[in-house]
This record gives sequence, structure tokens and C-alpha cells, in this order.
Amino acid sequence: MATEVKVPALGESITEGTLAQWLKKPGEAVAADEPIATLETDKVSVDVPSPTAGVLAETLVNEGDTVEVGATIARIDENASASVAAPAAAPAAEAAAATTNPAGAGENPQLRGSEHAPEPTGNGNGEGDQITTLSPAVRRAVLEHHVDPSKIRGTGKDGRLTKDDVLAAAEAQKAGGPVHEPEARAPAQAPTPAPAAAPQPAAKAAPAGERREERVKMTRLRQTIAHRLKEAQNTAALLTTFNDVDMSAVIDARARYKDLFEKKHGIRLGFMGFFVKAVALAAKDIPSVNASIEGDEIVYHDYLDVSVAVSAPKGLVVPVVRNADRMSFAEIEKTIADFGKRAKEGTLTVDDMTGGTFTISNGGVFGSLLSTPIINPPQSAVLGMHRIEERPVVKDGQIVAKPMMYLALSYDHRLIDGREAVTFLVRVKEAIEDPTRLLIDL
Repeated sequence: MATEVKVPALGESITEGTLAQWLKKPGEAVAADEPIATLETDKVSVDVPSPTAGVLAETLVNEGDTVEVGATIARIDENASASVAAPAAAPAAEAAAATTNPAGAGENPQLRGSEHAPEPTGNGNGEGDQITTLSPAVRRAVLEHHVDPSKIRGTGKDGRLTKDDVLAAAEAQKAGGPVHEPEARAPAQAPTPAPAAAPQPAAKAAPAGERREERVKMTRLRQTIAHRLKEAQNTAALLTTFNDVDMSAVIDARARYKDLFEKKHGIRLGFMGFFVKAVALAAKDIPSVNASIEGDEIVYHDYLDVSVAVSAPKGLVVPVVRNADRMSFAEIEKTIADFGKRAKEGTLTVDDMTGGTFTISNGGVFGSLLSTPIINPPQSAVLGMHRIEERPVVKDGQIVAKPMMYLALSYDHRLIDGREAVTFLVRVKEAIEDPTRLLIDL
């Protein structure tokens, strides 16, 4: 009996996604709830689990295809075994599997057949070879550089090959060095020498100074980012106001309490907790900064959900710290640290990034001195943080060096007046320069 694998619900307002990669091939055994494919949505990547244990009988869509929620993308045969279902696999997979046959142990697998055929690759842990579907970018790199994917150790999720792995292996191959081969294994018997292969014509060297181009289709996430940012520019009346802030007090507080804070809460005391608290304090005085426009109405929020922009492998994502105005420093830092970790792992969910009433973007971690951030609709404002550097400033008539940071507040001028924007940014500046204000709500 075959069980259909359907595209799961992807979150509110998300009706379709792109099938980014098949994690299993026809003929392979799967366990219940084991991921068999990865979907890329407008916001995150989502694994599609198998609804039951069995064997992947067939796949109904190709990588790169757009699929709607509820659509059937594969079938699982609950009664078949992997050995019985293997003949149903694609011919290219069978040919690749044959390279692991002891009779051909002395041969090197070759890249034959269609560019779209799956290629063999080792699992990278020395426990045997497995057949893994390469992503289009990796497959192109393998074919272009003529490297053997079975001898490359993948550094991606679950040991999968990345384009960087292939390029590194190609460079090592040119230099005559090792190509990240899997660990050696004791053969069950002495390998039979392979017949000498017919001499192959040498690859034609690329002309010196040759200029190349590579066309890669934009991911769904990158398309969504581009669409939303352009929508913000087309819809909102964007304006940015700037200020600078002396970080001495915050730096001193962190230096004084960082060890005690980490010992008690198990997390480092960072700068973001201070800025989230400062924004919460300033938003009480200037509520329009935490509001939004819906039609001809202004929606004011009595809560502060802060979207914190973090970098992910496929682009910038903005998970939401909910009720940030009611959280402690430790709760804020723990939440943001967890978001950063899961963004790198690609495990953020749609719910993590739904909502948000205000955004904080920290370009300073990448060395940015100054920027004009773009708001995240339907929000009306975004605070940009930048790098801290010592600059000469005048204090009490004396020129002294102080650790300074530029702050930028971009806002929708349809809702927020210049006076309100400047006042809000000054409130943030005052709270950062004198953190006692955060404790006494001043």
C-alpha cells in the first residue's frame, strides 16, 4: 500500500513553496517522520517528513518546481523493502550504486550521463558510500571541474556537498594534493586490478584572462526579500534621521557584570539587550514608532514585538522577540542567541518570523560605519546599529577619545513626524548613555 506525501501547511498566508532538494531517492528506506525533501518558502526552509515508515516508491516533482500546500509530491510504499524497491530507482542511481561493488573497487567513478542525474558521494565519515542527490549548483561545479564527488567530504547539513567543497577539491586536485577522501576502510578481499583505461584527451586549458559568468536562479527567500524591500520604497515615505551615542556606560556595565551574568544565566551579556530595553522605553513616549498603517487607519500596539535582523546562509531573516518590553535582559539575550544559532542551522520556523512591530538591525557586527536601513512592512520604523569605534569628542571643554556608535532611525514619514523621530532617537541615546534610566523608567 502506497502512502502519499503531501506538502504540509507552511504558515499563515503562505500557499506554495519551491522544492529545493530531495533528501531521499526512490528505492531508499525511510523512517516515520524522517525528512525526505526540503521546501523553500518565502521566509524559511522547511523539511518535509515521511508520514510513515517504508520505502520511497516514487517522486512526483523535480527540484526547483513550485508546489502548493496539500499537493502530493511523493509516495511511500509501506510494504516494500529497500532491496526490493531498488529496481524502481532511476537508472543513473543504479549506475552510481554499481561503483560501490567490490568487483569494481579499483575503478574511479566517472561523471557520465545527464547533468541532471544524481551523482555518487561519500557520507564523509568513512562508513561507506551513499548515493546523494546533488544540488544544481554543486552538480554544475562537479561537471565543470571534473572532480569525483565520492571522494569529497561534505561540510553542509547532514554531510551534504556544497559548492565550496567542490571548488576546494578542484584546487587541491590541481595542486596534486588530497581531495578530502573518505577515511580508508579495510577491504573484504584483495581488489581485482582494473583494466587500463583508454587515454583521455587532456582538458583544454582556459585562455588566460578569460572572463566567465554564472547564472543562478534567485531563491524564493531572496525573491521575497527583494519584493518586500522594493514594496517598502514604493509605498512608504521613507526618511532617515541620525545620531551618535557614547557607549562608555554600556561597555563599563558589561565589563563589570559579564562574568556574573554568564554564570547565573548561562549566556553572555551583549549590547542588544540594552538597545531593546531602550527602544521599549522610548516607544512609551513616542507610540507612533511602534504603530502601523492599515488602509486609512493607524494601528497602535500596547506591546513591543521586536524583529531582530540576523544573517542566514540564504539571506537576511528577521525572527521576532515577542513582548520584548516585558522581558528581562537575560530573556532577551537568550532569545536572540537562539535565533542566531537556528538561523545558521536553517531551522527557524515561519512562526518565528511572523509579526513584529519594530525592527533593530545591527550592521556593526559586519563593520558597518553608517547606513540607511529600510523598514520592514507593515512596520513603520527600523533602528540601525553600527560599529563602535573611538572618536574624538568634546566633554566638559576637553577633547577626549570615546567609544562612539552611529545610530540611524528610518521611518515612514506618512505616520511619524520628524519631531517624533528625532525625539525617539534622543530617548534611545539617553538610555544607552545612562543605563540607570532603564531601571527607573525615566
